[in-house]
Amino acid sequence: MTISSLPFLFFSISGGEIVVVLLLVIMFFGANRIPEIARGIGKGIREVRSATEDIKNEINKTSSGSDINKFKEKIEKEKKEIEEITGSIKRNKF
Repeated sequence: MTISSLPFLFFSISGGEIVVVLLLVIMFFGANRIPEIARGIGKGIREVRSATEDIKNEINKTSSGSDINKFKEKIEKEKKEIEEITGSIKRNKF
């Protein structure tokens, strides 16, 4: 077994192994603390998802900004001017 294959071991957990892990969690933390632990994990997951969505929205907002649209318009304008100047010239295809 190599170190690079270790992350994939997590995804090959069977039902029996999950039961053993749950029993160990109950033994270490007690049945009363399991809901508290689950809430903490849920909050953590929600915060990560929220942060991910915020980052995605920020990237989309900046990538669709007016600077890019202005740049695209300028390129199209220059392209039209070049086509007007070289309109009758056609390239030979090899």
